[in-house]
Amino acid sequence: MVSIITGDIVRSKKFKNPEIWLTPLKEALTKTSIDKKYWEIFRGDSFQIEIEDNKKAFNIATYIKACVKTVKGLDVRMAIGVGNKAFEGNIITESNGEAFQFSGDTLEELKKEKTNLKIKSKHSFLNEELNLYFKLALITMDNWSVNSAETVKIALENYGVLQTEMAQVLGVSQDAVSKRLKRAHFNEIMDLDGMYRKKINLLEEKQLEKK
Repeated sequence: MVSIITGDIVRSKKFKNPEIWLTPLKEALTKTSIDKKYWEIFRGDSFQIEIEDNKKAFNIATYIKACVKTVKGLDVRMAIGVGNKAFEGNIITESNGEAFQFSGDTLEELKKEKTNLKIKSKHSFLNEELNLYFKLALITMDNWSVNSAETVKIALENYGVLQTEMAQVLGVSQDAVSKRLKRAHFNEIMDLDGMYRKKINLLEEKQLEKK
């Protein structure tokens, strides 16, 4: 079982220079520490990444969103597909399996529904619960300011460090870091990340029991 995130940049056509979104997107994908073989940017503003550790998928999606939203006016929509991988190609876009199909199909649904994050697996109970959580989280995440997104990005890159250390990286006061994280509802989003990991862990355990 693997997780596939397929995504694209929202409103990319409003920007004449593609480097405006390509730079933060490449940085985000590179800093996931996932081998370049398992991610690719295609059609200019679309991307796909394969995540072997399924529990990390929401965290990685959150990080990608934070990176992209450090540019004013940009956002990203992402579909997480969880399932098997039937074939591994030389590049990720040549691979296939239900995880790839779930992710690709769900991205098309997102465009019609005009929402920015959704998961699909073959387990409807998991999909329904997590997608409700995502809808609630997006109320905040879709409205991150550039400052909030930048602070969330740094917080995820340096998870667990003191706010005083983050303040030095950002060049602001510790109080400013605290306020930005609070406005971004960072703690609540990390609670959701913890819940996501628990749900996926249970799913993986059930998969092992069937073998």
